[in-house]
Amino acid sequence: MKNKLPASIDETLALLGGADYIADRAIATVVFLALKMGRPLFLEGEAGVGKTEIAKVLAEGLGKRLIRLQCYEGLDISSAVYEWNYSRQMIAIRMAEAEGTKTSELEEHIYDEAFLIKRPLLQALEGDGPVLLIDELDRTDEAFEAYLLELLSEYQVSIPELGTVKAKQPPVVIITSNRTREVHDALKRRCLYHWVGYPSAARELEIVMARQPGVSERLAREVVAFVQALRQSDLFKHPGVAETLDWISALHELDALSLDPKTVNDTLGVLLKYQDDIAKMEGSEAKRMLDQIKSELAALG
Repeated sequence: MKNKLPASIDETLALLGGADYIADRAIATVVFLALKMGRPLFLEGEAGVGKTEIAKVLAEGLGKRLIRLQCYEGLDISSAVYEWNYSRQMIAIRMAEAEGTKTSELEEHIYDEAFLIKRPLLQALEGDGPVLLIDELDRTDEAFEAYLLELLSEYQVSIPELGTVKAKQPPVVIITSNRTREVHDALKRRCLYHWVGYPSAARELEIVMARQPGVSERLAREVVAFVQALRQSDLFKHPGVAETLDWISALHELDALSLDPKTVNDTLGVLLKYQDDIAKMEGSEAKRMLDQIKSELAALG
């Protein structure tokens, strides 16, 4: 069932929170404005901080279909927008020739929509305005970015053989980037922009308790404090919220009620994804951090 767009920032917070996405007011504000103004939303930030999840939550909360274009190096129009079903076209040509159809008549129908394979961007221009997630745009090249300009400006794409396809109901567009390279200003100008950073300890604790309600609050507080401390360390890749949730889920499966040095060392591979980072933190360093965290939490009562 389709839900109406939120009428305020508070309603946007409630919409996101209804799917256990604990957003701060800044995120809720830019999401509200993007929906209200009909503008694409460009979300940039480190991997695992919840950028992609915003699109999923909006689709769920608004009762809209989620169409996801996962970007990668070498992504082109045939994979992202459309391509012609050449095998079906060839079959149609052979059948028409066998029936004695004139070449001029055949040319009129061979580029019919029936032979068109619609990829995510073209699918997003159809229907009642789905949520279009263009995920990790920074993995593509500048040529593909340039192609997106028409789509983001006019909500339309041009197909030489058919003409221009324009959305009757524009999609809700969410674009994400992990900033492995800079995205061109021309594309950013067409969007509202928001940097999604790591959450505060208080908000991360809310996220953990919402997503993992079965864990003890003591364990959740220790996990969040440990992860927050890791983000202050000199690591190649700091853990995101996704890794926090994975770690506490793993600890819950191990029936852990509290952190201890052995459990931390045994499960660091859930939290950190590079061996150099694991080697730097395991052993005495992990114990030192854990002792400090437990001391600080005990002082807070």
